[in-house]
Amino acid sequence: MSLVQLYTRALGLLTAEKTLAVWLALSGIVIAIVQLAEPVLFGRVVDALSKGENAFPTIGLWAALGLFGIVASTVVAVLAARLAHRRRLAVMADAFERAITLPVSYHAERGSGAIVSAIQWGSDGLFWLWLSALREQLTALVGIVLLVPTAISMDWRMALILAGLAVCYTVLNIIVIRKTQTGQDAVEQFRYGVSGRVGDVLGNVLIVQSFARLSAEVQAMRGMMGQLLAAQYPVLTWWGLLAVLQRAAATITMVLVFAVGAVLASRGELSVGEIVAFVAFANLLIGKLDQLSGFVVRIHQGAPTLKTFFALVDEKATIVDAPDARPLPSPKGAVAFEDVSFRFPKTEQGVFAIRFDAAPGETVALVGPTGSGKTTTLSLLQRLRAPDSGRIVIDGHDIATVTLESLRQEIAVVFQDAGLFNRSIAENIRVGRPEATDAEIERAAILAEAHEFILRKPDGYGFVIGERGASLSGGERQRLAIARAILKDAPILILDEATSALDAETEAKIKRALDALRRGRTTFIIAHRLSTVANADKILVLDHGRIVERGTFQSLVADKGLFARMVAEGGFTVPTEAPQDPIIGLQVEQGSR
Repeated sequence: MSLVQLYTRALGLLTAEKTLAVWLALSGIVIAIVQLAEPVLFGRVVDALSKGENAFPTIGLWAALGLFGIVASTVVAVLAARLAHRRRLAVMADAFERAITLPVSYHAERGSGAIVSAIQWGSDGLFWLWLSALREQLTALVGIVLLVPTAISMDWRMALILAGLAVCYTVLNIIVIRKTQTGQDAVEQFRYGVSGRVGDVLGNVLIVQSFARLSAEVQAMRGMMGQLLAAQYPVLTWWGLLAVLQRAAATITMVLVFAVGAVLASRGELSVGEIVAFVAFANLLIGKLDQLSGFVVRIHQGAPTLKTFFALVDEKATIVDAPDARPLPSPKGAVAFEDVSFRFPKTEQGVFAIRFDAAPGETVALVGPTGSGKTTTLSLLQRLRAPDSGRIVIDGHDIATVTLESLRQEIAVVFQDAGLFNRSIAENIRVGRPEATDAEIERAAILAEAHEFILRKPDGYGFVIGERGASLSGGERQRLAIARAILKDAPILILDEATSALDAETEAKIKRALDALRRGRTTFIIAHRLSTVANADKILVLDHGRIVERGTFQSLVADKGLFARMVAEGGFTVPTEAPQDPIIGLQVEQGSR
C-alpha cells in the first residue's frame, strides 16, 4: 500500500460522519481566506497612513475579519476534536472486534503485547491525522495555494521569492522522506518487538521472578532498545538536518523580501505597504510550510504504524459463517466425526481420518501422548479450526452449515487454565450466561463447590480476582471455571485437563463439581492422567494424529496396546470394583509412584 493509498484510506474513515467532515473542511477553506486577507489589509493600512488617508474603514474590516477568524477557528477546533475522538473510539472498537475473532494461532504468532500496541498506536495515529488535517493542515494547504495568485497579482517578482521558498521546502521533504523510508520501517518493527517483549515478560512475571530472570530480562530489553536506537538515530539525523535547512531557507527568504522590496521601492515600483504585505506573506508562508512540513514528517513516521493497524483490520478470520448458515437447533448432544482430517500449515502435524460418534449423555475420553492430536480434535468440534476434509455433525447437522455463535452456545468448556478475567467473581461466572440472575450465579457456584470460599472473600461475589485470577488459588480458579460452565447449561461439555496439577483434597472437590456438571451432558474429556477417564463410555487413544485404539478401560488394558502401556507406566491398575467417584473410577497401587 502506497503512502497516498494509506492516507486516502485513513481519511476515508471519516465518511461515517461525512456531513460534519465536509463542513469542517469548507470552514477550513474560509479560515484560510481570512488569514490571507489580513496581510493585504495590513499593507493597505500602512499605505493609507503613509499617505495621510483615512485608514479606519480598512482597520475596521481587518478587525472584523480577525474576530471572525478567531471564532471560526475555535468552533472548528472544538468540533474537529470531538469528531476525531469519536472516530478513534469507533475504529478502536472495530479493531478490537476483529482481533478477538482471529484464530489463536494469529495471537500466538504476534503476541498480545504487539496486537494491543497495534490497536492503540494505530487508533492514536488516526486520531492525530484527522484532528490535524481538519483543524490545521487543510487551512494551511489552502492558504499556500491561494497565497501564490494573490502575491502574483501584487508583484510577480516578489511572488517568485515566495514560490522559491515553497519549492525548497517541497524538495527537501521529498529527499529526506526517500532517505528515511526504509529506516523508519525498521524503527517501527523494533518498536513492536519491544512492545511484544514487554507484554510477554509482564504476562509471565511470576516465572521471571521465580527463575531469577530479572537481570537477564532487563539486559535483553536493553539490547532490543539499543537496536531500536541504532535504527532510529540515522532517521533522526535526517529529520534534524531537514529542520536546519528549512530554517536557513526561511531566513534567506526574509532577507530577499526586504532586499528586493527595498530596491523596487526605491524605483517607485512597490509601495511601503506592499513591502509590509509581502513580509507578512513571507511570515505566513513560512509558518504554513513549517506546519505542513511537520505534518509530512509525522505522516511519514506514522505510516508503518497505520500499515500494521490496517493489516490487523484486514486480517481475514479463517473460520466464518457460511453465507446460508442457520442457527443450530437446540441439540440433544449426538456428535459424530466422519473421516475428519486437519493438517497444520507447513507441517506434518494434525489429525487424520478421525471417525467416532458420541450418543447424547455419553462420555468420551481422548488420551494419548503429548502432541497426539487430542486438543486439535476437539478444537475442530468448536470450529476453532476448520477440517481439510470430512465433516462433524451434531444431531445430524453439519457444523459447517450452522452459525458459529449458535454452535458455541451449545458447548461448554473447562480448560486446564481456567481463563479468568480481571473482574469480580460474579462477572467471571456470568460469562457463561450474561443474562443470568444473581440467584442463578449463586446456584452455579454451589454446584461447583465454590460458594463457601467465595463468601470468605472480601465483598464475596463482588471480589475482583486480579489478572488471570491471580488472587485465587489454583483450585479456586478451576471451581469458578466449572461454575461458569454450569451456568451456561450447554448440552455438550469439553473438559480439557480440568483437574490436573491439583492437590488430592482440591481435586476431589473439583471432581464432585464436575460430576454435577457432566450429568445428562455429552462429555468429552482430554486427559493425560488416566485416573480421570476410567469410567468413560468410550476411550479413544490417539497417536500421531490418528485413533489407534478405542474401547472401554478394561478392554483397552486387556488388549495390551498403547493404552495398556500408558496405564502400566502410570502405575494404575484396572478397577476391581465400582468406584465411588464416577470420574476417577480406578485405584492406585500403593507405592507405585
